[in-house]
Amino acid sequence: MSDRLRGKIAIVTGAGSRGPGLGNGKAAAILFAREGARVLCVDQRKERAEETVGIIRGEGGEATAFAADVTRAADCEGMVGEASERWGGLDILHNNVGIESRKDLVETQEDEWDRVMGVDLKSMFLATRAAVPAMDKRGGGAVICVSSIAGMRGHGRTAYAAAKAGVIGFVRSVAVQLGPKGIRVNAIAPGTVWTPMVQDLGPEARERRRRASPLGTEGTGWDIGWGAVYLASDEARWVTGQTLVIDAGLTVTTRG
Repeated sequence: MSDRLRGKIAIVTGAGSRGPGLGNGKAAAILFAREGARVLCVDQRKERAEETVGIIRGEGGEATAFAADVTRAADCEGMVGEASERWGGLDILHNNVGIESRKDLVETQEDEWDRVMGVDLKSMFLATRAAVPAMDKRGGGAVICVSSIAGMRGHGRTAYAAAKAGVIGFVRSVAVQLGPKGIRVNAIAPGTVWTPMVQDLGPEARERRRRASPLGTEGTGWDIGWGAVYLASDEARWVTGQTLVIDAGLTVTTRG
């Protein structure tokens, strides 16, 4: 631990993993705590968040679990209220919640489009809006929104790619609006990280994904979590409106 976030109060949404293994949100929550932050671990299913809290407390960190559906404004306001009441404010919001859709334009039905947009994009808007008053009272803060390289390249997953591109646009817009308040807003665009969300793809796809990047190595939730630590820390005090691509170089290659 290097205390890069000592004294900070953080919320991590999607802080639990949906299956065995380590998701991006779970990794970020653990790393935030290791770096000295007090962490509100938020998940729609509280037992998932409690598992992450157990790991943090087992390492001597401070965290608590909170159940919320971040597609609902009242739940977003509730999680910010919980962090403020428990610890006195909010310094870091890590918007990590997301779901995947692997369907192309013709296959995508209207209800699936709406569901992906609600979880992957609307949640960022609602959570960030709810966080602003608490951060403003502290004199500033850091918001990190998880996008994807799918939002930066031509991609067959229509709803998912559109939502993740929307996250980047949202970050740029809001960074300009919140800069005068001392609130920095940035995005992380993960590449083909192996997490519980994609484990159903199977071993052949896993190996193909690993080989696709120039580094030829597999990304994990830790790689994304360390990027979040940087953007949340004072080391990034002059960074806002940016998208940190963490993809082993995949986006600098041609497809295939």
